[in-house]
Amino acid sequence: MYYKSLKPLIIDESDDYIFINKPPFVSTLADRNDSVTILSLVKKYNDDYQICHRLDKETSGVLLVAKNTEAYRNSSMQFEHRQVDKTYHAIVDGLHQFKDEEVNLPLHTTASGYVKISHRQGKIAKTIFNTIETFKKHSLVACKPETGRMHQIRVHLASLNASITGDETYGGQLLYLSSFKKNFVRGKEKEEQPIIKRFALHAKSLVLTDLKGKVITAEAPYPKDIEVALKQLKKNR
Repeated sequence: MYYKSLKPLIIDESDDYIFINKPPFVSTLADRNDSVTILSLVKKYNDDYQICHRLDKETSGVLLVAKNTEAYRNSSMQFEHRQVDKTYHAIVDGLHQFKDEEVNLPLHTTASGYVKISHRQGKIAKTIFNTIETFKKHSLVACKPETGRMHQIRVHLASLNASITGDETYGGQLLYLSSFKKNFVRGKEKEEQPIIKRFALHAKSLVLTDLKGKVITAEAPYPKDIEVALKQLKKNR
């Protein structure tokens, strides 16, 4: 989908911050392959505004934008000192009953951009996982990263044999209706398309303290593709 304005993406707004719901398949920062990015939409909306962090291109969900330099500095300090509370939701392959499951494995980004667990070269990375709901062959999991390493949630889930559905880079399987729906009939001479065409990861909520010392929070509704995937998983338990 082509986005012309930041306005439809705004979830909430205060004197110093804007929370937006980033759509999937839109890069956060400048991307040579895309003319429209979250950064370009923010700068078009107000050139003084700054994006406070980033989400992977395929990841949807809540993203924080600062309206002034002081607000940007305030959020940067909180991100740096791990004081921002972030919760992601992921659909993962397999049935898992995580209860405060802690993964504390160091991560190293290779030259190709692939992230691997490395006790020798890796940087500290910690994530806590809790199962929200289980289906026939999948689970919905809440993920709380306490550090902000690249691909952290994806790699840590893979280490638990719970790769994110659709995340083929880290062992995830594509989600096809035929794989769990009884009596599924494929259209003649048509190749079946996956229900969700990306890895199923969504930044659900973000909590931080504003310049006045007030705790502010925002929650991002699921985008259509995750809604559809969850609807089908619930329907075909």
